[in-house]
Amino acid sequence: MTTTERTAVQTITLTVTGADAIEQFLSSTYSALHLRTDIDRPQLRHHRTDAGVFALDTVDLSADVDFHIGPLNAIVITRTMTSPMQRMCGDADHRYAPGDLFMIAYPDQPYTARWLPGEITDIVLDPGLLAQVAATAPGRRPAPLRFTSLNPTTPAVAAHWWNTRRYLADTLLDPEVATPLVLGNAARLLAAATLTTFANTALTDPTIEDRRDAHPDCLRRAITFIDDNANRDISAADIAAAAHVTIRTIQVAFRRHLDTTPTAYLRQVRLHHAHRDLQAADPTTTTVFAIASRWGFANHSRFTAAYHDAYGTTPSRTLRT
Repeated sequence: MTTTERTAVQTITLTVTGADAIEQFLSSTYSALHLRTDIDRPQLRHHRTDAGVFALDTVDLSADVDFHIGPLNAIVITRTMTSPMQRMCGDADHRYAPGDLFMIAYPDQPYTARWLPGEITDIVLDPGLLAQVAATAPGRRPAPLRFTSLNPTTPAVAAHWWNTRRYLADTLLDPEVATPLVLGNAARLLAAATLTTFANTALTDPTIEDRRDAHPDCLRRAITFIDDNANRDISAADIAAAAHVTIRTIQVAFRRHLDTTPTAYLRQVRLHHAHRDLQAADPTTTTVFAIASRWGFANHSRFTAAYHDAYGTTPSRTLRT
């Protein structure tokens, strides 16, 4: 079964005034919570860009507020922009200064936070997406994916995560670029960056069974599925399911027989479709940018480089001729 088709990106900005109204709004947006503040009529400004399986939030609060929040059942990565924050979740009790990046809480645990006036940014991720990208064979880890720290493993990976977030935010600004294929790729890119940034229990080595099942018939089923569904937002998990094997098996099969990965092969198939569309398109009514986005290529320079490597010319020249 393919991943859920995503609707257009939605952007909502709201200003909420008063402690009761803020409590009700945040409870409906994130999880049931209680807040306490000594300030009369605090104000909260909330801006959300919703891309389906992930959302980018910017939140500005005008007062000191203490929060008691129930389990989020989501992965929420926070960066304090101008607001210091103290957060306690389980045994994790930390103070964060402006510029710090952290996971706000373990998805299945309640937490408390003291938020001083200022702005924070959040990304809210579906845990199912991270489990899919982690792609551990069922025989290796029967327990669900679990994070073991709420802080980045190193400053370098934290910086990489933030650069990924900035790239995604820029991508979502342009409706022409934010096609279903681009959004699907963006979601998995963000999930992979999160798994790299925060320590977790994912095990990714292939099992003996994975290697045994990575035979040519499995590969043929996967290739047929990719060729028939390249225009849809499909993932490695969808490809593996179509081939009736685990994700690790399908990765071993592509590496063993084609010296590539399922996602790299899918990218080449989409590049081929983009090439054919460029050949057939009218340059007066369409653009390279539109065709590239249609096939999941959000970065124009990377698309141009990949296209030149494959076809020995530029996409703009193909469109013109």
